[in-house]
Amino acid sequence: MSVLTMEGVWKNFHGHSVLRGIDLEVRPHEVVSLIGASGSGKSTLLRCVNLLETVDDGTIRLDGEEITDPRVKVDDVRKRLGIVFQAFNLFPHMTVLDNITLSPRQVYRVARAQAEEQAYGLLSRFGLGEKARAYPDQLSGGQQQRVAIIRALATRPRLMLLDEVTSALDPELVIEVLGIIRELKETGMTMILTTHEMSFCRDISDTVCFLDGGVLLEKGSAEQVLTEPEHPRTQEFLRSVLKSGRF
Repeated sequence: MSVLTMEGVWKNFHGHSVLRGIDLEVRPHEVVSLIGASGSGKSTLLRCVNLLETVDDGTIRLDGEEITDPRVKVDDVRKRLGIVFQAFNLFPHMTVLDNITLSPRQVYRVARAQAEEQAYGLLSRFGLGEKARAYPDQLSGGQQQRVAIIRALATRPRLMLLDEVTSALDPELVIEVLGIIRELKETGMTMILTTHEMSFCRDISDTVCFLDGGVLLEKGSAEQVLTEPEHPRTQEFLRSVLKSGRF
């Protein structure tokens, strides 16, 4: 069974269609990358999956359950999803450890000792063991984003959603965050991510989807879409990326 399926998904804002009939399937342990110009609908798609936006038509299913059904309990769905945005969104008045353990303790009612043990394990795994008692403003941007990813992992999500998680970072810090995503893939985490890092996209993705004007114009393997794209608009987009030096 697929982890996620989207069928004919439309999303409108003020009469403008931001997503236009999106069909997408994400299989277990698959990494799906969404590429396209700013405003193409990539982030909106992730927000619809996490139910931060309500779709206007179509259905989204998580492990076969229609999560776009109005009767669905949104909080129960979000417990099965991890999402990380461009901004780190860490609580500045809380330590790294408290940021990570907040949701397991408050939402899942995990005992503090157990939640902290798990958090220390994740921090050590991703090279941040010594930062548990630090505050966000004492960390570099790359470290803050890694903590944000760890915080999402602490709830043991079925599916991770990563929205341009390197876009707010200086180039030398990007590699830190890409490293953690690469390790997640190696451990079998199912992920949907949006990215402008085409080289990384090619290395990590099982499937690449090119969106343009809210339409999923092209979908295929990373090799096919990024090196032999069929749609003229995909070809044009990749040429512009190549000129910008991001490939």
